[in-house]
Amino acid sequence: MGSQAVDTFCMTIDGKSVLTELTIPVINPATGSPFAHAPSATADDLDIAVAAAARAFPAWRDTPMVERKAALIDAAGIIEAHLAELTALFTREQGRPIEGAKGEIAGAAMWLKATTMLDIPVDVTEDTETRRIEVHHVPLGVVCGIVPWNFPVLLAIWKIAPALMAGNTLVLKPSPFTPLTTLRIGELIRDCFPAGVLNIISGGDELGPLMTAHKGFAKITFTGSSATGRRVMETAAKDLKRITLELGGNDAAIVMPDVDIDTIAETLFHGAFHNTGQVCVVTKRMFIHADIYDRLRDRLHQLARQTAVGDGADQGNRYGPIQNKIQYDRVVNLIEDARSAGLTLLEGSPVPDRGYFVPLTLVDNPPDDSRVVVEEAFGPVLPLLKFSDVDDVVSRANDTEYGLSGAVWSNDIVQATAIAHRLDTGTVWINQNLQSTPFTPLAGAKQSGFGQENGLAGLLEFTRPKSIYIPKVVS
Repeated sequence: MGSQAVDTFCMTIDGKSVLTELTIPVINPATGSPFAHAPSATADDLDIAVAAAARAFPAWRDTPMVERKAALIDAAGIIEAHLAELTALFTREQGRPIEGAKGEIAGAAMWLKATTMLDIPVDVTEDTETRRIEVHHVPLGVVCGIVPWNFPVLLAIWKIAPALMAGNTLVLKPSPFTPLTTLRIGELIRDCFPAGVLNIISGGDELGPLMTAHKGFAKITFTGSSATGRRVMETAAKDLKRITLELGGNDAAIVMPDVDIDTIAETLFHGAFHNTGQVCVVTKRMFIHADIYDRLRDRLHQLARQTAVGDGADQGNRYGPIQNKIQYDRVVNLIEDARSAGLTLLEGSPVPDRGYFVPLTLVDNPPDDSRVVVEEAFGPVLPLLKFSDVDDVVSRANDTEYGLSGAVWSNDIVQATAIAHRLDTGTVWINQNLQSTPFTPLAGAKQSGFGQENGLAGLLEFTRPKSIYIPKVVS
């Protein structure tokens, strides 16, 4: 962890380091044991952070856009300069192997810089001899950001970059399971911004509801489960806070019979098990045409047996543990339910007998109404489902309360595109997966979300329109 001592992680409030009397343990999921502690913010700490953000807002709102962008670019450079330290810390608290951890930290810095390439437009809806009507997009005020444990740094940046660039101030809370890397980043980059512009606080499960109910916030941006998202939306309604919710998914991939299995099998495999399956947009149901089902199933099982799963700090492990005990128990329960129902489970390589490890597991053609198909596993469990008819498979893929992403795999791009248009999701990939860019919105359908993240549309989520009617002739 570089120079960072294990028990000296600080919150950032009003530009200063803040420790708390109470702390929360942070567990290394590869061992199941705590290795550090994070501050546990009280309601008073939250009030102080919100008040600091409110004081900082007017001056930050009025800071020229070019200066706000420069501050974000400076922050990105500091993150890049501390890549090794942050990567090691990330792996200890999140569990992801070093290369994947490094990819997230570097990707977060890239995302910060890329977001500054966007510009907030002034829309002109009328420009005549007598008047001009301009629609400006102005910041909202103090934003509440709540971040999950599966991509704790990148998803924090998805909130920090657009919120601050648009001229808002922010109070950000990382997950209690993965607070340390985000807290450390807050320490490193706090001097890039005026005091109070970026506040990062940590705490247990009780802190999130205190934040979403706080009257000092103009907006909540939340990433997490659909069940929690519904509670956030209900709380926000009490005082009409604006919200962005990026929630769960039960993402379907449809694999047509004309594909080259040898070419795409590894991409399909890692598109389902990336980050040990703990990604909202990984493939969680794979529909495979009957003509190629057996061959692709066997190839995927071979990959599962060949892929090393273990402590992310050890070289050679492609995948790490489930991040926390609650999610581990849920995934184990889902697997045991499938086993007790008589379903065929195809397991991958052996896993360590300590920590929160689960073997990469394929489920061979289970019924569509089985729990392992209906529920979002959010772990290394992939049901493989056989189909023969395109209309039938589209109907089955859409038969879920979620609608985040999906994928179609075929050598016939015209047919694949036609299928993509029929999927009820916010994103569809054709012959690829897990792709995202800072310039393209991510939005969920159905129970997968509300609002948008990334791109100009995501940036404008942190603003409100303000129409100004300007006469050209003085009466």
